[in-house]
Amino acid sequence: MRSNRAAVRAGVSMAATLPLLAGALVLGIPAAHASDQGGRDRLQGTKPLWATAKADKGATANASRVSARVYLAGRDAAGLSAYAKAVSDPSSASYGKYLSARRAQARFGATKAQVAEVTAWLKAAGLSVTGTTRHYISVTGEVADTEKAFGTQLHNYAKGGKTYRAPAAAASAPADLNGAVLTVTGLDNAPHKANHTDTLPPPDAVFHNAGPFSSYYGSNTATTLPDAYGTKIPYAVKGYTGKQLRAAYGAGRATGKGVTVAITDAYASPTIASDAATYAAKHGDAAYADGQLKQVLPSGYTNTKECKAPGWYGEETLDVEAVHAVAPASDIVYVGAASCHDDDLIDSLGKIVDGRLADIVSNSWGDIEANETPDLAAAYDQVFQLGAIEGIGFYFSTGDDGDFAAATGTKQVDTPANSAWVTAVGGTSLAVGKGDTYQWETGWGTLKSTLSDDGKSWTDFPGAYTSGAGGGTSKTVRQPFYQQGVVPSSLARANGSAPMRTLPDISAIADPNTGFLVGQSQTFPDGTQKYDEYRIGGTSLASPVIAGIQALAQQQRGGRPIGFANPAIYGRYGTKLYHDVTDRPTGADLAVARVDFVNTFDASGGLATSVRSLGKDRSLKAVRGYDDVTGVGSPAPGYVNSYRR
Repeated sequence: MRSNRAAVRAGVSMAATLPLLAGALVLGIPAAHASDQGGRDRLQGTKPLWATAKADKGATANASRVSARVYLAGRDAAGLSAYAKAVSDPSSASYGKYLSARRAQARFGATKAQVAEVTAWLKAAGLSVTGTTRHYISVTGEVADTEKAFGTQLHNYAKGGKTYRAPAAAASAPADLNGAVLTVTGLDNAPHKANHTDTLPPPDAVFHNAGPFSSYYGSNTATTLPDAYGTKIPYAVKGYTGKQLRAAYGAGRATGKGVTVAITDAYASPTIASDAATYAAKHGDAAYADGQLKQVLPSGYTNTKECKAPGWYGEETLDVEAVHAVAPASDIVYVGAASCHDDDLIDSLGKIVDGRLADIVSNSWGDIEANETPDLAAAYDQVFQLGAIEGIGFYFSTGDDGDFAAATGTKQVDTPANSAWVTAVGGTSLAVGKGDTYQWETGWGTLKSTLSDDGKSWTDFPGAYTSGAGGGTSKTVRQPFYQQGVVPSSLARANGSAPMRTLPDISAIADPNTGFLVGQSQTFPDGTQKYDEYRIGGTSLASPVIAGIQALAQQQRGGRPIGFANPAIYGRYGTKLYHDVTDRPTGADLAVARVDFVNTFDASGGLATSVRSLGKDRSLKAVRGYDDVTGVGSPAPGYVNSYRR
């Protein structure tokens, strides 16, 4: 399972590519604004690639209204990037010399004078200021006033069978603002963002696994089912629990005490506190102490139908229960967004940074890179850089559809996981054996074949691709310094001569067929809502598991923040601190058997039996060394204690 904001971006071309974020964007830093004639600075990346002359349907009506955000560059954008790198690099003399949120704002945030000057410019153009934060100024106004403010016309463009508004040329800001404007978002309206407040709906309909199951990998062999790859195969596990995951990844006695992990998603599960407490009690996890699990929520919610709010409840539940299972003494703060739209998700991330609410932030959501525009990338990266200088590390799942080629028409990676300022977490299939012993991992990639009608064979074995860990090479972000000398050139240069950011950085359990048992209140067929448990996976699981592991590592570090972890993660590459994950760890092809309820709840609708082949992630391959399914590998015993000082 993984929440995806792509669904709200209707009509955006799946095959589009973005301009290379060059020059200063080697680490995702906004490029210096180019000066136009007439005393204006062009805000690069504010005209979408889909706004082409061929798609142009003419000028947007002046009576239309525009709502936009003008992001502030702050006192020293280049200095922010440089300092973020220095405090994150173990080889730097400034490593670990983090700033408090107050000092970070004082040193790199926008000045009162900058805010006043930008505000005055916007108002002088006829726009109304609807809100001001330390990061941006929200405005609204008619098209004519917007065009005057940003020095470009707004046109309507055909896209995916729909029509959207967008700038006919890159937006600009007055040069006498001296670079105070980072970027502007909202000039294009793909998709439309609602502005009404919704009430959160009830939980989704119940999902329940059928069984038979294995209690640990290989404990229950499907003796009555056909062979796969020349041998009998085990039934899928019922779902691993914290004890098994802690053993697999070498948690030892560390508990995450003194470390705070934040989780961001959209909306908020109304039953998270009781669900998490029930799950912990049933599976031997430590009981939550008073105040150990907190929620920071918006004043209201929007787009609940468009964003399928109930699906996000399960996401929050998985994230919270996985973090607690791995790091049972860490504090958890859930920061919910008002919707699944970028502006609201950025606000949630900003709350964590502005209030220094956590040391580690797990984020199990994203979208394909083709849907990310440079203006939004700049806004995200500013938050990530501010977090880095405060000692906050951001972890993002890489997606659940492999190279995305089948769904989008082109190989691509996920965003914001593609940012050079976050840790991209890939996925594996995990075998934990008797006595909680680690057996092996494969890169997560699943083929599915169903049982034939006569029960004697598998139909079209090994079957069709269903899901797998996201990974690959970015088309927009250059290779960051920490990947140099580790990522093979064949991967880094997969899209051309320039080495680019490659995903993932690290990996952990993700395959739903070797997944995690989660407990959540769900809506049953009779309309009642009650607690139930089911097995789940996705890189949505891998991200909070790695966040929990990092909480253990930070505890072993004496509580001193790890911060942006990628330089430290890559610095350990090639050692026994990682499981070097490959697709055929036993030397043979691997598979498990699954039996599922056709109606997802009980046997009244029948049963569906299938074989799931492991380690088949489309064009992505888990091989010796760094690869684009598992990155440097998964944490092995010794990894957590390697941070001890």
